[in-house]
Amino acid sequence: MTLKLFLYLAVLILSFIGYRNYAAAADALKAGDIAPGFSLNDATGKTHYLSDYAGHYLVLYFYPKDDTPGCTKEACHFRDDMAQLEKLGAHVVGVSVDNSAAHADFAKKYHLPFPLLADTEGQVADSYGALTNLYVFKIAKRYTYLIDPAGKIAKTYKSLDTSNHSQQIIDDLKGLQKST
Repeated sequence: MTLKLFLYLAVLILSFIGYRNYAAAADALKAGDIAPGFSLNDATGKTHYLSDYAGHYLVLYFYPKDDTPGCTKEACHFRDDMAQLEKLGAHVVGVSVDNSAAHADFAKKYHLPFPLLADTEGQVADSYGALTNLYVFKIAKRYTYLIDPAGKIAKTYKSLDTSNHSQQIIDDLKGLQKST
């Protein structure tokens, strides 16, 4: 009897969490929306603001956890493609709910040349619809937003492959710049 009650309770909780994520997705940001502002510290304690990147494209990527296989692959591809991204006028910024110390270790270990911002409360990830909040813990979803020089969302990436994501952004940047 206790096991059956536990299973019903587990299904109820998972259904509630699933519904919350589904309902939040309906309010997700899309191309043309104004990018929500942010004020977050990087691994060195320097505060970064969305306005710091005005006049440039910004690749704002949210990722679940420092030094995990998928997140490492994604970050290293961005690192390896930095010259191309910079040539296209883009800056890269990573955001997760990990703290600055974890970001510092991750950036040092993989020689990451771009800032990793600590969104420990998950407020910025939430404002971008990129937060999974399970009450016990919070984790950023693997979402990326390409923000144009005017501060508007140019493109969203919510289903992505970490092995070719940076190249996909490079291709999209080239296409966006041809159309302007």
